Amino acid sequence: MAGTEYTLPRAELSKPAKLLIAVAPFYRDIADNMIKGAVAEIEATGATYDLVEVPGALELPTAIGIAERLSNFDGYVALGCVIRGETTHYETVCNDSSRGIILLGLQGLCIGNGILTVENREQAELRADPARMNKGAGAAAAALHLIALTRKWGAPRKGVGFIPGADEMQIAGKPKDTPTA
Repeated sequence: MAGTEYTLPRAELSKPAKLLIAVAPFYRDIADNMIKGAVAEIEATGATYDLVEVPGALELPTAIGIAERLSNFDGYVALGCVIRGETTHYETVCNDSSRGIILLGLQGLCIGNGILTVENREQAELRADPARMNKGAGAAAAALHLIALTRKWGAPRKGVGFIPGADEMQIAGKPKDTPTA
């Protein structure tokens, strides 16, 4: 139904966030427009971002999983475009990339899914139009809202490897939970 769409107000974060925009730029112009939308939304909240490109939509969940294990991002934006072709490869790419992102989300990652799955180029161009609320901006907004919810409901994140947790400082040579006399 036309006119029934609702957009949440912009996420409000008590402290800045850092996001990773992971993009599969197979359709470069579509990807660039979605990146512009995502960057505008991220910057509007005072957050920062890094950008990484991967070969295709199937690699987006893997790249996000690697970043979660080895870096310190608060959230992720997955961007790509899959246009139906003449083979069943479309279904594989759409289903498996989406499934991978959902599984990561169920593990607690804050991910906005901006992978377009469309029938033709015209549909992709409309959904990536920078003059509208494009899907890149929508995916960034989703990730930011999930970060806000995580901060509202969750405990501080644990560090990765030798990186301390988000609000934790450790003095060299002294275990963090050791009481002092």
